[in-house]
Amino acid sequence: MPRGRWSSPSEARKNFGPDVELAPARSTPSQKQPQPKGPIMRFMVLVKANADSEAGVLPSEELLTEMGKYNEELVKAGVLLAGEGLHPSSKGARVQFSGSKRTVVDGPFTETKELIAGFWLIDVKSRDEAIEWVKRCPNPMDGESEIEIRQVFEAADFGDALTPELREQDERLRAASEQKNAG
Repeated sequence: MPRGRWSSPSEARKNFGPDVELAPARSTPSQKQPQPKGPIMRFMVLVKANADSEAGVLPSEELLTEMGKYNEELVKAGVLLAGEGLHPSSKGARVQFSGSKRTVVDGPFTETKELIAGFWLIDVKSRDEAIEWVKRCPNPMDGESEIEIRQVFEAADFGDALTPELREQDERLRAASEQKNAG
């Protein structure tokens, strides 16, 4: 499974060793770093679950090694924002909404093909670049598997519905979250 959400280069080096060279991650509009040229395009890369991942079968040392190398490539290229493997749905819950009513449903969930076993969040220039990165990924499961790629909404995507007040609130919350995660 993909691993890694690093708040600093030193934290990433703990995962990959002291000799790894880290490129600066591209930033979202709320960060005070120089912005990449062109539009920001973040993508959520979703590793679909299978019967083994839902049974709690952990990846082999070989797969963990391959994933570590792949994650290192993502970090060196400056595109990895986050990535994690997920516990099976038996350890999860869903909250269903019906108007103001909330109902909690404990896992496991039966539709394995619709469940997520892990994810990466990457920042690339285009959907095609995201696809190319995913095609380079080691097969995350024994046998057949599937990875879904979904673009993340950016503030500009919301148009006039995201008022200046809402935009300021979003930027303030992102900055507070980043500060908390850095400390």
